[in-house]
Amino acid sequence: MNKPVRRIAIFCGLLVLALMLRDNWLQFVQADELKTNKHNHRVDIARYSQPRGNIIVDGQEITGSQETNGIDYKYKRTYKDGPMWAPVTGYSSQRFDSNQIEKLEDKVLTGDDDRLFFNRTVDMITGKGKKGGDVITTLNAKAQEAAFKGLGDKQGAVAALDPRTGKILALASTPSYDPSTIAGANDGAAYTALTKDKNQPMLNRALRQTYPPGSTFKVVTASAALENGLYKDVDSKTDSPLPWTLPDTAGVELKNEGNLPCKDATLREALRVSCNTVFGKVSADLGNKKMMDEAAKFGFNKPIDTPVRAVPSIFPKDNRPQNAMAGIGQASNRVTPLQMAMVAAAVANNGKLMEPYMVDKLRAPNLNVIEHHTPKEMSQPLSSEHAQMLQSIMETVVESGTGTAAKIDGVKVGGKTGTAQHGVDNSGNPYAWFISYAKTDNGSPVAVAVVIEGDDNTARDDIAGGRLAAPIAKSVMEAVLKTEK
Repeated sequence: MNKPVRRIAIFCGLLVLALMLRDNWLQFVQADELKTNKHNHRVDIARYSQPRGNIIVDGQEITGSQETNGIDYKYKRTYKDGPMWAPVTGYSSQRFDSNQIEKLEDKVLTGDDDRLFFNRTVDMITGKGKKGGDVITTLNAKAQEAAFKGLGDKQGAVAALDPRTGKILALASTPSYDPSTIAGANDGAAYTALTKDKNQPMLNRALRQTYPPGSTFKVVTASAALENGLYKDVDSKTDSPLPWTLPDTAGVELKNEGNLPCKDATLREALRVSCNTVFGKVSADLGNKKMMDEAAKFGFNKPIDTPVRAVPSIFPKDNRPQNAMAGIGQASNRVTPLQMAMVAAAVANNGKLMEPYMVDKLRAPNLNVIEHHTPKEMSQPLSSEHAQMLQSIMETVVESGTGTAAKIDGVKVGGKTGTAQHGVDNSGNPYAWFISYAKTDNGSPVAVAVVIEGDDNTARDDIAGGRLAAPIAKSVMEAVLKTEK
């Protein structure tokens, strides 16, 4: 072979080698990256080439799939009672991807999960189309309905838990939206309208919005007082002068909402009538670090995965006067409704906080369970003894304090109202809060947090939470109690 031909042969061999290397790089190294690339239209076409598996509540499907006349997509997602369940399901859209459970459990719902390999193989052999698996939730349909209808046309949210296990029983957010309206490839206008709506109907207020907790946070402050030995019981007088001046200020007094019996009040009385001075001084006496440590035990200052991620609730590192204000749920103290349901749940469960979750099982198309969630203890924010003390005083709040609207005949109910100020110089309409739990002979099956973003009818005192939010909490608790029987 002459020299020029040999060079050409070597060059062509190198080209073939380069082509083989590139082909193997694409096939094996970059396969996952290319498969998940947002510009790879084939992935979406495959995702909607067959019906998705379903999201299940109380044995009933709250999602479905509908055959379309489209060229690329054979099926699109549908939702039953979409606005009520949107904070749970999220959406699955042919144009705008997906979120929440639809996103996190997408591989199971599409049938692509590795644990469904056997099912895919059997379907291929028998000639059946690929099927998706199902997501079995922990939600209680009656509790969710009570929460959603209770909120009505108000802006707000409800989170309810089973304190014994951490199961999420209700997760409502209003205003809401119907995920079915943005499920199709041609629903761009509907999606744009939702994203531009000033009322933010696509915001999951139960998990993704934080609010000042107002006086509901006094439950955490009382817990910190007991756990750190500042006070030994809830019926002894506290060292709480009236008036009380915020530390490191030039005579700035912390005010109570009205002429309340707060001077040296016991923790029971202070929680019953909601004394700012008592709990502000408790927070100041303990100091910022101890308050932060106690809040952290309840889940503050870290994200919570349910598996949908809840944004962190924040008890801030701050100076002395701001720490005192944070102790009564103001200043930079910010919480999600889920977080405050966790506070009530820990108290109701004798001090043990269970990790919140809303996916109970993942199920293959042949109904075999491929994953089952096991309840996990998250922390022990307070001892059993101190938790029972807090139960006692929270039950006093409902029996004869600001939370009487949450009473349920024949059932022990503990609660705490709150009205959180916000805006520059508290110029905004306040938020109405209520947290609570109900007890039976088998422990507490439900703890609830309700927040309503205030309107012009929201009073600037602690009674507002009892008037606006407590009845909603009561209806959710009653719904759970009925299903427990």
